[in-house]
Amino acid sequence: MSNNTKSALHEKDGVSKLETTSKLSAQKIKRNRAKKNSVHEFVSKILDGNITFLSRAITLVESTNAKHQQKANKILEQCLPYANASVRIGITGVPGVGKSTFIEAFGKHLTLQGKKVAVLAVDPSSSINKGSILGDKTRMEQLVTDKNAFIRPSPSGSSLGGVAQKTRESIILCEAAGFNTILIETVGVGQSETLVHSMVDFFLLLKLAGAGDELQGIKRGIIEMADAIVINKADGDNEKNAKIAKVEFNRALHLYPVKESNWQPKVVTASALQNIGIDKVDEMINQYFELTKANNYFSQKRNEQNKYWLLSTIEQQLKVNFFDTPKIKEALNKEIQLLENSKTTPFNAAKRLLDLY
Repeated sequence: MSNNTKSALHEKDGVSKLETTSKLSAQKIKRNRAKKNSVHEFVSKILDGNITFLSRAITLVESTNAKHQQKANKILEQCLPYANASVRIGITGVPGVGKSTFIEAFGKHLTLQGKKVAVLAVDPSSSINKGSILGDKTRMEQLVTDKNAFIRPSPSGSSLGGVAQKTRESIILCEAAGFNTILIETVGVGQSETLVHSMVDFFLLLKLAGAGDELQGIKRGIIEMADAIVINKADGDNEKNAKIAKVEFNRALHLYPVKESNWQPKVVTASALQNIGIDKVDEMINQYFELTKANNYFSQKRNEQNKYWLLSTIEQQLKVNFFDTPKIKEALNKEIQLLENSKTTPFNAAKRLLDLY
């Protein structure tokens, strides 16, 4: 073997060792940083509006690690007295309706007024490999560089309604960090949107004109939950269709009984791309908050939501405890075998498992 070859091998080996050492050092620094920062430091930095610590706290909240969960719960408890001083707006619509473009235009409109806006955008997760693109920051190029805005994309996972499992806790952290307007973007792929409706003050539905969506206006469900409908992409050749759709949706909304809030849902047209009608949407939302705060519906709804999440959390924890019980795991496998051999029904199997628990 030539001296040059030996030298090259030694050099390559040295680089390889250096890379390994660097990776180990980075991991060690990351572990030490997580250990070093106490709950008190996290809370103090979040209350100061430190975005880095806010992001890290949300990561702890979303983690399934037991130690992370314990730390996250302590952070949440200490941040809670500084939360609730915001308005929460849920935004949904089918893929392609322009949710990200609308949120960016609306978010910029709010930050120009001096408001601090947090966007909790939920990206759909693959049902096969559980992966998620998390591309909302890429789509919101202007808002992501705004010092008064914070964008946090999260994978929807298996949570119902396209809302990340820990979105509600993330809201508390964002409010404690001083964000007074929270925008929650849901996946909008036809799943039940009940979850997002149960954590926001105002529910905004984005629609497209000329896509057959007008017929959906006469159906109950998501339309009934909406506090307002915004027909997006109302520009160019589509402007005429948007006006027709507005009339159709207005007719449909008047068929529904008066909401408990005494608010009559409105329909407006807008073009997020051309920044047209965004001011009207803001004005309409402000009218809603003026009405609901004056008649106490705003605080009443928040109280009802807290009760809902109390019961929901208990239900979720019971489910986790049930499936984590060793004797249930063993019995479940036996019941599945009986099912596969057509020796029992799903209902009888479930009853036996619940009795055992």
